This record gives sequence, structure tokens and C-alpha cells, in this order.
Amino acid sequence: MRISFVGAGNVAWHLAQALEHAGHHIVEVFSRDTRNARRLVNKLYDTTVAPDLDFAESAAELIILAVADDALDEVMQRLVLPEECILVHTSGTKTLEELERLVGIYSDVPAHTGVFYPLQTFSREVPIQFTEVPLCVEATEPATESILIKLAQDLSNVVYIMSSEERAIMHVAAVFACNFTNHLFAISKRMLDAEHLEFDLLKPLIRETVRKALEAPDPAMVQTGPARRGDHQIIERHLDYLERYPAYQGLYEVLTESIMKK
Repeated sequence: MRISFVGAGNVAWHLAQALEHAGHHIVEVFSRDTRNARRLVNKLYDTTVAPDLDFAESAAELIILAVADDALDEVMQRLVLPEECILVHTSGTKTLEELERLVGIYSDVPAHTGVFYPLQTFSREVPIQFTEVPLCVEATEPATESILIKLAQDLSNVVYIMSSEERAIMHVAAVFACNFTNHLFAISKRMLDAEHLEFDLLKPLIRETVRKALEAPDPAMVQTGPARRGDHQIIERHLDYLERYPAYQGLYEVLTESIMKK
């Protein structure tokens, strides 16, 4: 397919290269920061930097909106689409209905709309094995859905047709599993740094914890620690230490209570 990107952040960085590697042609990349667009274009074979959001004369059959959720409305106000193109976003939370509504309000030509959501955390400098990335697809029409499924299968072995409601639930779960977990790692490091202790000492524990959680039928089955054992004496000692970190103490209490209730 001939594909253009609006946005040149982490998702576009990995997705554009994966699509090109799968044999598709990335026609243009637009970013409000042209330096980001140029960096991505330099990683591709025959792609140009789009000077603006007027794609009326573009050869693209598919335009991928890889932009932040809060930028979608602003982008759609300025986006000029070629006729008969497919327009998708990569958001975990924006509904397909919202994209359809924006097309109806701002576009002079109709578009086939859909969702192409990679369920993964992306960092520009970290390589991604796309064959293992779940790709969640949704479309307004069966024909568009079939095209997006085929495109997803070119990249990944894990492709799901997922409604906007299901995708939003999956995104909430992903925030707990990924973002909140990483935040807790960061808290651990800050505490250890303050005491001049090495965070590296926790890394084998973190790896084993993640391994057990992934291999168990239910992560709750491999839960360990003082809250799981109901060891109130240790919990009180921890809370006494955490008085110097009131925000962390509150988190500790909430998570401990949640584990004990489970």
C-alpha cells in the first residue's frame, strides 16, 4: 500500500519502518516539528517530508494519524484528504466514532475510517519485534476492515478485531501493567538513590517477578510479600520508614490494602 503518516513520534518511528520493511511504500511524513519528520524520512527509502496537512493530491491510499489524543481535533481541522483514502488513528482511547465525527465536520471529501492500534510501549532508541506486537483493528466497513487486517498481518502474528469499548478497557489495563509498574520501579530507584544504595540489586528480583507473572495462569497466584502473608509487623515497619516520603507511604497503604483484600 501507499501510506502517509501524520506525526513522527515514537509510534510513527517504529510503525513506518516496520511497514516499509513489510513491502509497503511510505509516501510522506508530516510533523509540526519538521526536524522529527526529517529524521524519520531519513530512515525510509523513498519518502518526502510533507510541508503541510494538505494531502489532496497525495498518492497515499492510507493515512495514519500517529498523534497525541489531544491533538487529533486540531489536526483534523487542517487535514485535507485525498478522495477515497482510508484514514486511521493509532490511539488506545479515542473511539472510531470520534474519528468519523471529525471527518464529517472537517473533511470536504468522505473517507473510510478505522483504527490501527499497536498495543506496545515505544521508545525511539529501543528496537521492537513487530511480529510479537498485538495489533488491534477496527473499521466502519467490512471492506476497510479486511484491508486493515491484511496490513496488520503483514507486520504481526497477533491481530485482533477490537471494538472501541474493548480497546479502551485494554488501554486502562495496559496503564496498570506498564505505566504504573514502571512508576513503581522509578520510586524504588529514588528511595535507594537517597540512601546511596544500588538499584541494580533489584533487577534480578524484577526479572523473576515479571517472569512468574507472565508464566502463571493468573498473576495473583504468584503474589508474594508481607501483604500477601498478612504480616502486619513488617508492614508497620515499612510505613514507619516511609513517613519521610508521605506520597510513597500513601501508595504503599493503598497497594497493601488492595493485595490483602484480594
